[in-house]
Amino acid sequence: MMEWLGRGGNVVPVATGKHISLRNAAGVTFVCYEDGGAQAIAIKESLAGAGEQALGCIDYIYAGDGVGSVLTRETTDANGALSASSSMVKKDTTAFDMAVIYVPAEALSEGFDSVECTIDGAGICVAIVHDLYTQRAPQNLPAAAV
Repeated sequence: MMEWLGRGGNVVPVATGKHISLRNAAGVTFVCYEDGGAQAIAIKESLAGAGEQALGCIDYIYAGDGVGSVLTRETTDANGALSASSSMVKKDTTAFDMAVIYVPAEALSEGFDSVECTIDGAGICVAIVHDLYTQRAPQNLPAAAV
């Protein structure tokens, strides 16, 4: 039996401020959590971590309580608009302290291959890289963050 890690994806458990490579993947999902407060989130694209620029392709996020509740779709303009500035503020709603943001590889500008999600404060940001084009045993995966 082949496990998901290495076949279907990869994980970066402490991803805030890290450039996540999409050279070998269809996309990345960021799971951001901050207990009891508004959370500022910025999404940028780069070429292997260099020459970063705003990535304003996110029209919605999913929000939840972080402990397994049903997710609610929220448009980003309701949260502060993730637009050309690439930043938004996840509204302060205790019942929805978690934000889930998907960035497909095709949303990146020509010549860019990585995505960075930066959050403020003491929050948590996990990156889940999806649908690897080259599948490997988990111990043979290249570093997901560049």
